[in-house]
Parts: sequence; structure tokens; C-alpha cells
Amino acid sequence: MSPRPDQAAYPSPRRTERRLHSRVAVALLGRYMLSDRHEYPCQSVDLSPGGGRVIAPVKGEIGERVVLYWEHLGRVEGRIARHLPDGFAFTICAAMRKRDKIASLLTWLANRRSLGLPEDRRHERIAPRQTASILKLENGREYEVRIRDVSLSGAALSTEQSPPIGAAVTLGSTPALVTRHLEDGIAVEFRRMLSPDRLDEGIVL
Repeated sequence: MSPRPDQAAYPSPRRTERRLHSRVAVALLGRYMLSDRHEYPCQSVDLSPGGGRVIAPVKGEIGERVVLYWEHLGRVEGRIARHLPDGFAFTICAAMRKRDKIASLLTWLANRRSLGLPEDRRHERIAPRQTASILKLENGREYEVRIRDVSLSGAALSTEQSPPIGAAVTLGSTPALVTRHLEDGIAVEFRRMLSPDRLDEGIVL
């Protein structure tokens, strides 16, 4: 059966949305807040001006309002669209100006990748001279870890321990949250950004 002329001329809104909002695979660190006002760390899997997917420790409810805070992008509001094995997908509720900003950032990131430029990071990372430190979990247990690198916002650690993503920990005397599991360690995000004058090879956390 042939499609009606109006169907051929005007694609469905769903098709149009998908065409306009092609997703870009990009790993941005951020935080999100659910309707109960609890905040958690997250990492994007892909993003578009219309939505995206994130790795997140708490999935929320389908249709629940979520506020995300992204590096480079700032505050983004949306709704949880569906659950994923390790997080959730969401749609973005934003004015055209904000969507344009997201599109510009994604274009810039895609161009960096096509040119083979190094992956962008929020802050410079350095390898401290003193790599040995203590990681303290919420249950009071303490473990020796090795600091691979550190930035104003977080650190990568070599350790056999794998606290769950979102777990509150203390690295030395610095409160932090677990944001990623690495092949032989974890990445943490500091609860409060370090002062820039502390970031040198002699830093002690």
C-alpha cells in the first residue's frame, strides 16, 4: 500500500528528532540531582542537543525530572527516558539557546577526535612525587593506594579495591566520590575543588 502524499512529504516527528539530534560518543564527567534533591556523580556515554545516556549509580524513575551539571556545559534539565544496565537515558528540556550551546560543544569535540587531538579534560593532571596514600571508606576500613595522577577536581588511583560508583570515600584527608572503575584501580572526584596553588608535584592529599 502506497504512503499518502502527506506522509511522504512530512516525516514523523520521531524521525525528524532523530535526524536533527545525532548523538556523539563523548565521556564527560558531571553530577546529577534527582527530584529528592540527592546528588550523584555520572559520566556521559553519548550526548546530543535532545538527550543522551549516562553511567550513573542511581537510575531514578522513568519520567522523573533530573538536573545534570556537566563540565563545559553547566546546568542541563531533563527527564529520565529509560533505564540502562549501568545508568539511564534522558531527554533534555532546554531553550534553543542551550541546545545550540550543546550542539557547538559536540561539534568541537567531534572535530578534535577526527583530527586526532588528545582528549580534552577539565583540568591539568600531574603525577605527584608522593604517590602512596590511604583510602578510607564509609565503613571505616582503610586501604593503601597509589596515586597515578591528580587534578584540581579529582585523581586516578591504583588499588585492588573497587568501591561502588557514587561511594563516598576519603583520599588522605580529602573527601571524594568514586566516579569510575579503571582496569586496575578507580577514579575519584573531590567533593570540593582543590586550590590551584596546591597543584604541583609536591602535593599531599
